[in-house]
Amino acid sequence: MSGVLVDGIGLLVTNDPSLGTGPLGLVHDAALVLDEGVVAWAGPRSQVPDGAASERVDVGGRAVMPGFVDSHGHLVFAGDRTAEFAARMSGQAYSAGGIATTVAATRGATDAELSARAGSLVAEALRQGTTTMECKSGYGLSVEDEVRSLRVAAEHVTDVTFLGAHVVPPEHAGEADAYVDLVCGPMLDACAPLARWVDVFCDRGAFDGDQTRAILAAGMAKGLEPRLHANQLGHGPGVQIAVEVGAASADHVTHTTDADVEALAGSDVVATLLPGAEFSTRAPYPDARRLLDAGVTVALAADCNPGSSFTTSLAFCIAIAVRDMGMTPDEAVWAATAGGARALRRTDVGHLGVGARADVTVLDAPSPVHLAYRPGVPLTTHVWRGGQQVLGPR
Repeated sequence: MSGVLVDGIGLLVTNDPSLGTGPLGLVHDAALVLDEGVVAWAGPRSQVPDGAASERVDVGGRAVMPGFVDSHGHLVFAGDRTAEFAARMSGQAYSAGGIATTVAATRGATDAELSARAGSLVAEALRQGTTTMECKSGYGLSVEDEVRSLRVAAEHVTDVTFLGAHVVPPEHAGEADAYVDLVCGPMLDACAPLARWVDVFCDRGAFDGDQTRAILAAGMAKGLEPRLHANQLGHGPGVQIAVEVGAASADHVTHTTDADVEALAGSDVVATLLPGAEFSTRAPYPDARRLLDAGVTVALAADCNPGSSFTTSLAFCIAIAVRDMGMTPDEAVWAATAGGARALRRTDVGHLGVGARADVTVLDAPSPVHLAYRPGVPLTTHVWRGGQQVLGPR
C-alpha cells in the first residue's frame, strides 16, 4: 500500500463533470487519493476504497482544486522597469518599445543570474498554487541570447516557447524584414530543438500580419506548435491569423471585432486573457463575457513580465476577471485551471480526474469563490505537484 489520502475536503473542484456537479465537477465532503504522481481516486470521502493509501492528510473542511495552469509567462529576464511603471502610472502611455530596456539587461546578465530570477518566480507562483507554467524567450533577440534563454527556461518549466519575434531589437531598427529573415533562418535553426512552441507579438510596434505569418510558418516547418500575442494594443490581424494557422492560443485578445469573436468561436483556438497587463497599463480589459457567450474557450494567465504585468498570482487575475471582465467565479476558476491546460494542449493537468497529474491546491476557504471574494489574501495552504507535497503541514 502506498500513496496519500487527501481527506476532509469540504468542496472538491475536479473540473470533471463525470465526477461531480456542473462544469467544475464539484464534490462535497470529498477525498482524493494520490499515488505514483497521479490521481488514483476522487470522490465522496464516504466511498474511499479500503487501504487506498498509506498516508493521510486531513485538510479540515477546506476547498481543494487543481493546481493553477499558467499558460503565458515571460520569466527569463534581467533588470527592473520600476521607473517605466511609475511613469505610466503618472500618465505616460504603454507601448511595446519598453521591451528594449529588458533586452539590454538580459543580454548583460549571466546564465546563473537569469536562472535564479526565473526560479524565484516559479517558486513564488508555486506558493500561490500554480503547478504548471509556460515560459517564453524573447528578451534576448539574438541567436546566442535566445538560445540561452530557452535553455534557462527549460530548467524550470516543461512548456517552453520560442519568442524571437517579440520586438525588433535596437541593432535592427528600421530593418524589420531583415530581422524577420534572421528569426526565420539562423535563429530558428538554433532555437527550434529547445522549444515546443513558436510565438509572435503581432501588434503595432512589433510585427505585422505578413511578418507574423512568415515566422509562424517557419516555426511550424521546424516542428513547433503555434501560439500568438494578438490584439493587445489595438485591432489587428492577430486573432484571424491565430485561427488561420490553428494556433493553440491567441493571447491578450483585448481588442476584437465581431468577426474576430466569430472566428474564435468556430475554432479550437483558446482565447487566453491576461488581465494583469490591463491592470498594470490602465488599458481596457478584454470582454470575457462577450467571448464566453459566443462559445469561445477562455483561459486566464498571469503574463508575468517586468514591463506590463509583474505578477505571478492567478488568484489576482481571477479576482480581476470576476470584478471587471464579466466572468462568474466558476468560469474564472475553470479558465485558470482547465482553460490554461487547453491553451497548452495538455490533458494531464488542469483537472483532478483519475490519471491526471497529482497537482493539487488547497485553499483556506470553504469554496474557490473566495479567490475573487477575498482579493489579495493569500489563501493557499497546501500544494502537491506531481504527487509530491511542496507546501503546507503534513
